[in-house]
Amino acid sequence: MKAIILSAGQGKRLLPLTEKTPKCLLPVDGSRPALEIQLRTLAACGIQRATVMVGFGADKVEQFLARCPLPEIEVTSRFNPFFAISNNLATCWTAIPEMTEDLVLLNGDTLFEPAVLERLLLAPSAAVSLAIDRKPSYDDDDMKVSIRRERTLAAVGKNLSPAVVYGESIGLMTFRATGVYAFRVALEKAMRDPIALQRWYLSVIDSMANSSMVEVASIEGLWWAETDTPEDLADVRAYFSSQRATLAAFETAAPVGEP
Repeated sequence: MKAIILSAGQGKRLLPLTEKTPKCLLPVDGSRPALEIQLRTLAACGIQRATVMVGFGADKVEQFLARCPLPEIEVTSRFNPFFAISNNLATCWTAIPEMTEDLVLLNGDTLFEPAVLERLLLAPSAAVSLAIDRKPSYDDDDMKVSIRRERTLAAVGKNLSPAVVYGESIGLMTFRATGVYAFRVALEKAMRDPIALQRWYLSVIDSMANSSMVEVASIEGLWWAETDTPEDLADVRAYFSSQRATLAAFETAAPVGEP
């Protein structure tokens, strides 16, 4: 299984931080940028190859990947020439040549602990699996999901009626066997729509829900976060800071001679 990371966007809601720096290169754990954290998490879960979809600041992202290679995971990049005028449906479409085997697809602004991906990978095998979280209420920006027959996706989108909302997509999916091919076909069809450049790839997943091949996997109780806004970024940095502090305290308290 390989990974495809959608990191072509600028992250305009994080301006001026992203005026010259792609969102995926903003530091979140000390000096480590979000992209490095994602790659380390993928490697920790056994993913050995990844393609980073680049666009805004592509040269800077590729320079970072060349300067800071991780021995556990082989990383390549692919450029989306439509990044400045499109949403991530076009980035997914540009990634079709990379979709030749089972894969993990994740948004470039989604961070999570390794247990999140581990739970998704261990979920009952499905052609397409969508990681979801649940909470008491959902706002207008959440990618909400509804289900039928226990785990089968019925719909995903920002405008679902509260009465049918079961959870929210966290921006992490797996595609296996026929699911990979079906996603490629659905992407090709979606890109023929005159408004395709303004659409999100989850609209394609919504269209695939009618086939009953998309299932959801709950990661409720585990840590994940998006980095869309300055508030999000501050929360993510606080989380990693607390993790470092906890680790330091543990190491200080460990008896001499013990790991």
